[in-house]
Amino acid sequence: MSDQLTRISPSPTIIEAHAETNPARVYLASLRPTGRASMKSTLSQVASMAGGMDLDTMPWARLGYEHVAAIRAQLADTYKPATVNKYLSAIRGVLRAAWHLGQIDAAHYQRVADIKGVVGSTLPAGRALGSGEVHGLMFACINDKSAAGARDGAIVALGYAGGLRRAEIAGLDLENARPMADETLTITVTKAKRNKERMVYLDNGAATAVRDWLAVRGDDPGPLFCAGRRGGHLTKGQRLTGQAIGDILTKRASIAGIEACTPHDLRRSFVSDLLSAGVDIATVASMAGHESIETTRRYDRRGEETKKQAARTLHLPYQKRGL
Repeated sequence: MSDQLTRISPSPTIIEAHAETNPARVYLASLRPTGRASMKSTLSQVASMAGGMDLDTMPWARLGYEHVAAIRAQLADTYKPATVNKYLSAIRGVLRAAWHLGQIDAAHYQRVADIKGVVGSTLPAGRALGSGEVHGLMFACINDKSAAGARDGAIVALGYAGGLRRAEIAGLDLENARPMADETLTITVTKAKRNKERMVYLDNGAATAVRDWLAVRGDDPGPLFCAGRRGGHLTKGQRLTGQAIGDILTKRASIAGIEACTPHDLRRSFVSDLLSAGVDIATVASMAGHESIETTRRYDRRGEETKKQAARTLHLPYQKRGL
C-alpha cells in the first residue's frame, strides 16, 4: 500500500471508543439489514488496506483526502467502476457519520466527498430469460401439486411479472398483497435498499399464481412466503430467506431443464421485456423501483439485439473445411 495510507496512525481514544461513537458502526447501523453485511465487508477491506487494521481499530476520523484518493487509485487498478464506487460510497457514509458525531468538521468531510467516482460502464451481470424459459419455470411449479409448488409459482410470478428483488420477496407479509375487484393484485413493496415503498400491480397469469398461493397459504398474518420441509410441506410463520428463494429458483430451473438462473435474472427479464414491448423507460424505472433511469437503461438489451441482427447482414465467403 502507498505511504499515504500507511501514515494513518490509530488514536487510542478512537480505538477504545464504544460502537455508539465509532462512525463506521454508526453508518452500518443506519443501513437496512439486507445491505449491512456487504458494506461491513467493504469497510473491513478499506481498514485492512489502510495499514492492516479492522473495523474497530481503524481511526476513521483521520481518513483524509490523500488517503481516500490513494484507495481509489489502488481499487481502480483492480476492480470494475461499480465496485470502486461502492467503496467510495461506504467511505463517504462513514465520514458523514464522523461529521455528525463531531469528530471531523464540515470542510474535512466535503474534501473527501468531492473525490469523484470512477466513470465507466459494463454490461449487467447475469442474463435475461427467454419466454420459453419463463414458461418452463412456471410449468415446473404448476406440475408440482404440493403447497411448495403453489408457493414457488407465486415467487416466480413476483420475480418476473413484478420485478421484485429476492430480499423484497422475502420481506413481504400477507398484508402487503391486496386482491382487487378487477382481478388484478396489488403488492406493496418496501425497497430492500432503502426504507421506501412502491406499488406493484400484477395481472393475468401472475395475479392468478399469487391468488392460488394465497388460497393455499390461508389468512394467518405473518410472512407471505414460508419455508418448506421435505415432501413439499411448509412451515407456517417461518419466513423464507433471500438465499432460500435463490435455491428455489435453481431447483425449478433444473426441473424445467433450462440453464441455471437467479432471482435477479427474473428482474432483468422483467425490465428488458417491458422495454421491448414499448413501455417508456420512465415507467419501467418506476415499476422496477430504480431511482435513476440510467440504472434501468443498463438492462435494455434491445441495442444488443439490433447489433446481432446487423451482424447477420454481413456475409463472408467461407465454407466449412472437410475433415
